[in-house]
Amino acid sequence: MDLSFYTSYISEEIRAQSRAEDVLLVLEQRGLAVSDDVRQRITGCADPDLLRGWLTRAVTAPRAEEIFERH
Repeated sequence: MDLSFYTSYISEEIRAQSRAEDVLLVLEQRGLAVSDDVRQRITGCADPDLLRGWLTRAVTAPRAEEIFERH
């Protein structure tokens, strides 16, 4: 069975897109304002590890912009 798709660029892009949607969902469900700049930065990111960090911070950040800050 060929599993190369799961390690391909396209699958990485799909995972990043999904993670970006997760970050936005958490921010929105917490009632935080998400500016167009923040939304574009999140959806424009293709690094799953960076998005994971943002997702983690989205759970507790007092403002959406603060997910980009490392503490």
